[in-house]
Amino acid sequence: MLSQRRFWKLLQVNVVKLITFKRGIGIESLPEKMRQYVISTCEQCTPKNVHFCDGSDEEIKGFIQKMICDGTIVPLPKYCNCYLARTDPRDVARVESKTFITTTNKRDTIPEPAKGVKGKLGNWMSPEEMDCHVKTKFKGCMKGRTMYVVPFSMGPPGGPLSKMGVQITDSTYVAAAAKVMTRMGEQVSKLMNEKNQDEIVRATHSVGVPIESSEEKPNPWPCNPEQTLILHKPDERLIVSFGSGYGGNSLLGKKCFALRIGSTIGKKEGWLAEHMLIMGITPPKGEKKYICAAFPSACGKTNLAMLTPTVPGYKIETVGDDIAWIKFNPQTKMFHAINPENGMFGVAPGTSCESNPNAMRTIFRDTMFTNTALTSDGGTWWEGMEELPPDIKVIDWHGKPWDRKKPAAHPNSRFCTPACNLPIIDPKWESPEGVPISAMLFGGRRPEGVPLIYQSFSWEHGVLIGAMMSSEATAAAEHKGSNVMHDPFAMRPFFGYNFGHYMQHWLDMPKLHNGIKLPKIFHVNWFRKSKDGKWLWPGYGDNIRVLDWVLKRISSEDDSIATKTPIGWIPKEESINTDGLSNVNIKEALEVPMDFWKKEIEECNKYFCEQLPHDIPPKVAEELENLKKRIAEGGC
Repeated sequence: MLSQRRFWKLLQVNVVKLITFKRGIGIESLPEKMRQYVISTCEQCTPKNVHFCDGSDEEIKGFIQKMICDGTIVPLPKYCNCYLARTDPRDVARVESKTFITTTNKRDTIPEPAKGVKGKLGNWMSPEEMDCHVKTKFKGCMKGRTMYVVPFSMGPPGGPLSKMGVQITDSTYVAAAAKVMTRMGEQVSKLMNEKNQDEIVRATHSVGVPIESSEEKPNPWPCNPEQTLILHKPDERLIVSFGSGYGGNSLLGKKCFALRIGSTIGKKEGWLAEHMLIMGITPPKGEKKYICAAFPSACGKTNLAMLTPTVPGYKIETVGDDIAWIKFNPQTKMFHAINPENGMFGVAPGTSCESNPNAMRTIFRDTMFTNTALTSDGGTWWEGMEELPPDIKVIDWHGKPWDRKKPAAHPNSRFCTPACNLPIIDPKWESPEGVPISAMLFGGRRPEGVPLIYQSFSWEHGVLIGAMMSSEATAAAEHKGSNVMHDPFAMRPFFGYNFGHYMQHWLDMPKLHNGIKLPKIFHVNWFRKSKDGKWLWPGYGDNIRVLDWVLKRISSEDDSIATKTPIGWIPKEESINTDGLSNVNIKEALEVPMDFWKKEIEECNKYFCEQLPHDIPPKVAEELENLKKRIAEGGC
């Protein structure tokens, strides 16, 4: 075992030359269990240098300079403190097929599918196999590299809804991005000494490419795609990631901690960790309400969270655009939610002044772009952003002159930007107690059959609606094509435990929290098309017209604005404000075709029977059967 004394000597001798190391931020500032974690990782991975991150501006400037020298990023002088990174073309998205949860009992992680059926609700790995991978892959994996130690908090440091972790990484890009996406540094290190050490998440990441020679020119984007693995051990609050430097595979506070590990912690402690935006809506004459919304990645969460209303008088404020931690507040008897993240890691293609003007006002300052195009005037560009002036030349995301027959930016290219720069950030976005949630929305890309919006009849029916979610596949993961995939609760890639148990946890919320005022549950679909393939709803800022109906349904049980259908309550046509809209067939957008829904129920029933025949909660099965009967009868 590498002693602390020897470790400290190594640290003093091998300080990163481009970064000012502060003696006050080091191994002695961490609690004992985290010290041993750092020491054992250092001994196993054998880095050349070790750096404890303090989160200071000085430190980040050093990271930026190092990445520029290494060729990892290029400056974007057109903007203020912005940079562009290009990844290896083999390392561009989440790799769900290489992401595993480790538990002693396999069924704690994933449901047992029907005989002869391939399970699609997560991947399990035994503790023994995980230990073997860690021992073999991480031995000497950081040779020649700097090992960064990142103490971080998900949520405001010290808040009652927040959690802390330590990430170790050999990627300067990840260390720099962690400053944006988490609260990191000295304050968190001090707080760790006041908490139960067993509650602190440990997260180890390596790009998996040791440097054999000090004279070797560094690879600007080191990765090891053939050996990539992302592993989680919830019982030990441990995350291990190897081989990828991209996004959710390497920024381990994000999907790995905030959703996979977070959901297992939530199950034990009686709260929810969800793939949801959080936004505040204030109507022209009325009370501000907060809602959460769950959409699969690249399906419009960020656009909705930052919506610019087209109807005068409405005010939208953003708490978070991707993840919500939702806990019962005994004072208000409501769910309260925090955004555990400190920044936004949004999809660039399709983001424009039309689709998301607030994002466009945010991302051209203090932002790291990844896999977007580089323009000759020192800026960046992606498909759907804006028309390019004819005199502007473009270098594509591969670093080559743009062949206009191919995308200039990768479809999953991203911007990583501080949430505090958003002009409509909610004044309570960092409230330790969170904000009270009045409604939850589910949705996805459904080109046919699913109405613009409908509301559940009950909490239990709402759980079924979340469980039935499907959406066209996007570029956020390695899936190809535009096939419609089941994505229950928009959590299919992020469940930390058995989906059947997850649904039961939702169903148990009223019993766990006596007297809770449950949020109303809705399903939205901005992506329905007409028979001739045209969008039935304009979307973007006009989605405020649908949210207006949601607010009315939150505030009143008056059914004069709603029609009861077999699938739930839908708006009466006149209750959706379409003033000023042209070529909108609201009747078709709200239509509930029974033939489509009969097939939808059959497909959903097949999915449940194949994927979790032994684990579907009886109440969900009952709700599905009731829905099937209502649709068969064509009534309510």
